[in-house]
Amino acid sequence: MSTPSASLPGGNWTLGDLSVTRFGYGAMQLAGPWVMGPPADRDGALAVLREAVDLGITHIDTADAYGPHITNQLIREALHPYSDSLHIVTKVGATRDEEGGWPPARTPEDLRRAVQENLENLGLETLDVVNLRLGDAQGPQPGPLAEAFETLVELQRQGLIRHLGVSNATAEQVAEAQAIAPIVCVQNMYNLAHRQDDELIDELAEQGIAYVPFFPLGGFNPLQSSALTAVATRLDATPMSVALAWLLQRSPNILLIPGTSSVAHLHENVAGAGLQLSDDDLAELDKIGR
Repeated sequence: MSTPSASLPGGNWTLGDLSVTRFGYGAMQLAGPWVMGPPADRDGALAVLREAVDLGITHIDTADAYGPHITNQLIREALHPYSDSLHIVTKVGATRDEEGGWPPARTPEDLRRAVQENLENLGLETLDVVNLRLGDAQGPQPGPLAEAFETLVELQRQGLIRHLGVSNATAEQVAEAQAIAPIVCVQNMYNLAHRQDDELIDELAEQGIAYVPFFPLGGFNPLQSSALTAVATRLDATPMSVALAWLLQRSPNILLIPGTSSVAHLHENVAGAGLQLSDDDLAELDKIGR
């Protein structure tokens, strides 16, 4: 396993006592269509994981619900035994149904089972970071999280989890979790066009807590923006590259986890995130989500 590369954009961030590259990798796309079943190209999926680590990426985001079980099994096959510098962040709180939906699974029994499945499929004795996924497929939903989060805190006390975070959460739920136990990250949908968490990102930055945006270019419904296209054209770059670079420059606590099932696309993402956007570029892009 190689050591972290100085050429990765963004440098490093600390999740609790774990140092990770701000440019990470999200494993969701390694499963089959709509994140169900095995990949069409298993060898290709394994190659992407190995290349991510060879590039120096030390932050891999996953969930045992992906597949289900598929991405964690691929991570274990490709990378186990893991380098001391590699940190795997997973999430619990949702499962999969036969229609490919994501029904909540946040009872204490659900969460204990999910943590055990993550441990088994990843081949670990302790999970570095576990995010409690809240809300639903439509986004964050208000409501208490105490019972679910306290279940994870108990598993943390048992030594099965090192650090905790929340995902798909409202600002109120983030505060509620923090009143129960420390968190090291929040993982929510956020991108140039969806900036509902601007205030939360700044508050977390002041506290030294990471913010990890998913769907950096809109996810299943890619964002369309003439301003984004104009900046990308001017820089001779792709819209995805500009969107990733903007996120890294938006705040130092933002960690990227773009996903891909292609080694070539992985290299494009790394290079794209390293774009340096000028003040004029940033001002133009800033208008998109305002």
